[in-house]
Amino acid sequence: MFSERTFEFLQQLETHNSRDWFKQHQVDYEAQVRAPALSFISDMAPGIQALSPRLTAVPRKVGGSMMRPQRDTRFSADKRPYKTNIGIQFRHFQGKDVHAPGLYVHIAPDECFLGAGIWHPDAGALRAIRQCLDENPRGWNTAVAALKAAGFALDGDSLIRPPKGFDASHPLLVDLKRKDFIAVLPVTREQVLNHDFCTFCLTKFNAVSQLMAYLCFAMDLDY
Repeated sequence: MFSERTFEFLQQLETHNSRDWFKQHQVDYEAQVRAPALSFISDMAPGIQALSPRLTAVPRKVGGSMMRPQRDTRFSADKRPYKTNIGIQFRHFQGKDVHAPGLYVHIAPDECFLGAGIWHPDAGALRAIRQCLDENPRGWNTAVAALKAAGFALDGDSLIRPPKGFDASHPLLVDLKRKDFIAVLPVTREQVLNHDFCTFCLTKFNAVSQLMAYLCFAMDLDY
């Protein structure tokens, strides 16, 4: 699957981030990045389905679980055309994009991590999650305890002030202020390169199943 050559290509892309360079090294990208990523997704698929039949693991070049290498630069001052990481999302089948609840694998020369939850949910989903936190704090606390026990930590952006409709003295204020509901676990390059990386990922993802189930319940999604 992933090898040192995977990281070497991503590091070279960091230095030579241009369309001309990428086109000249398309064969290397296919062999060192895309092929091992698609193989990883294929190997993960049975385990992902075992965690939840509502999660997708699609080893397809376009429209699958592997995120495209092109960056969206339309509204960014950073005009570099390509991402210098591998992003793989096993998202809920009812979700349309990266803002759907799901599991995530991030591989880059400078940082590798596993993620779970929902990133930048829309306003409706955000209201639903906050309402669920208010009405069912015990389920949330149980999910958070499980993910922390597995080495994950909640991450993402938060509001400065309490969200509308919630008091500043609320016992879950820190979580109510979240704009992202994601759990992140750093992993090493050595772990990514290990032959049992799939097993490692599935074991860790199992530990965040309660978080995923809670968020899906809040959003009225099956899990």
